[in-house]
Amino acid sequence: MPKEKEEWMQYDRDEIEKLIVKIAKEGKTGSEIGMILRDQYGVPDVRALGLRISKVLDEHDKKEKPTEAQRLPENIFALLKQVVSAHAHLGRNKHDANSKHGIEKIESKIRRLAKYYIRKGRMPKDWRYSIEKARLLVR
Repeated sequence: MPKEKEEWMQYDRDEIEKLIVKIAKEGKTGSEIGMILRDQYGVPDVRALGLRISKVLDEHDKKEKPTEAQRLPENIFALLKQVVSAHAHLGRNKHDANSKHGIEKIESKIRRLAKYYIRKGRMPKDWRYSIEKARLLVR
């Protein structure tokens, strides 16, 4: 059940939707958009108006053609950036056993999350993790 709109909030539902889309066009992620709305626009929680940042972005993306990286859930994309960085580190430091173990753990998280999002329909059914694909997406 959504919270009540705060009396002191200056923005209504439509204005916040437009702000979300405007900030997203600047290349910000969903969590960054939430922080910007909170810090710069004084919107403590968009859910108070019955909105979800991810749903507003999904509706907007249906109107425009998003890139493959934009279609991925934000947490998977963050993990892909992390694993690409770890692979680069391992390329420079071949005997770093802790790094190898860390990469295995990150890749496991990616596969588990991907399986969940595929089941929920938020990712394509044929999506598979590979480090080469991750490097291309993160670029």
